[in-house]
Amino acid sequence: MREHYDTVVIGGGQAGLAMSAVLKQHGREHLVLERGQLAGRWRTERWDSLRFQFPNWALELPGYAYLGEDPHGFAHWREILGILEDYAASMRAPVREDTEVTRLHAAGGELVLSVPNGSIHARRVVVATGPFQKPHIPQFSRDVARSVFQTDPTRYRSPADLPEGAVLVVGSGASGSQIADELLRAGRAVFLSVSRHRRVPRRFRGKDVWWWLEQMGRLIQTIDSFPGRQWPPGIVVTGISGGYDVDVRQMANDGIRVLGRVLGVSDGTLVVARNANEVLDEADTAYASFVAAAREFAAGNPDLELAADEVTRPEALPPRIAEVESLDLRRERVSAIVWATGYDRDYGWLTAPVLDAQGRPLQQRGVSSVPGLYFLGLHWMHTIKSGLLSGVGVDARYLAEHMDAMAGS
Repeated sequence: MREHYDTVVIGGGQAGLAMSAVLKQHGREHLVLERGQLAGRWRTERWDSLRFQFPNWALELPGYAYLGEDPHGFAHWREILGILEDYAASMRAPVREDTEVTRLHAAGGELVLSVPNGSIHARRVVVATGPFQKPHIPQFSRDVARSVFQTDPTRYRSPADLPEGAVLVVGSGASGSQIADELLRAGRAVFLSVSRHRRVPRRFRGKDVWWWLEQMGRLIQTIDSFPGRQWPPGIVVTGISGGYDVDVRQMANDGIRVLGRVLGVSDGTLVVARNANEVLDEADTAYASFVAAAREFAAGNPDLELAADEVTRPEALPPRIAEVESLDLRRERVSAIVWATGYDRDYGWLTAPVLDAQGRPLQQRGVSSVPGLYFLGLHWMHTIKSGLLSGVGVDARYLAEHMDAMAGS
């Protein structure tokens, strides 16, 4: 079976649905293809307690804004799934579920998508398969003893699902930090191998960090403003329990054993870099830099006067982490490892020449060098918001306007 459409969107998550809404506004015929169910990753790759990391008032999509009763709360992931389902239904998004694209290539002036039972031809295709396609698990994980259970944030669900014993969480980004904290609060013995991240206050002078980032212009800072288009380490925040600061040093004070970067495995023992303090010092510097910038921004604004509980005295030097060079999994009774070590791209099905040697999309604000082929929802595609639910709409509008301009040229 062979079908023809003006535009095809690959991916039925927040980016794909935002693109569909904007295409409809522009009167452009289109089809959205989703390999599983609508908003698949929200259904299958979230742990039980996970909440949206930014306040509900920041929830937005083209034609949708949060109007609920808890604007300063943090929605559970099931609420986000419900929002996306209702959003797709309200705008009658032309989503075709259970349709995996196995190949995309350019031929005869068209873009051809191979799907089950046939092909789809389109003048334009928007790849909106999410900012992160699959977990990155280090190859040396294969050298870990089979008796140790291994998982990642897309498969982890709750502390109760892990075998009894200590747990090692590798990676202190948003996922790793929150999972390690949850395990500690559940009474588990926890080791946390840190990775580069930026620490920020959940709230400052009564305002959420997202408000400050927006007001200070950080959310519109583009990837092109960074040398080599290399984005900075991720911001670590949580919406659990009403939202609170994520501080690995505090986790260490509370009982988590903090380690440096895991380098490899040798005879049941992990080889560890002595860089834990270096990583946490960088996180502390990011925190201090944010607070200093916020204070400067607030200067002279009567609505942002110094809060009564704001610490103004010099803070004591942070406690140092006792560095180690190895971790004997058997001796420490580590029964499970959660690899929160980032994500890899998965574009093996994309044969059009739009990927670099590392498999990263070659694009400028979503526009590729192949006529009619676009990307949407990538991490730091244009700004920090590009891969977030609250930011995909802005980029979707840019792509729709680019399509209109190309059609009229």
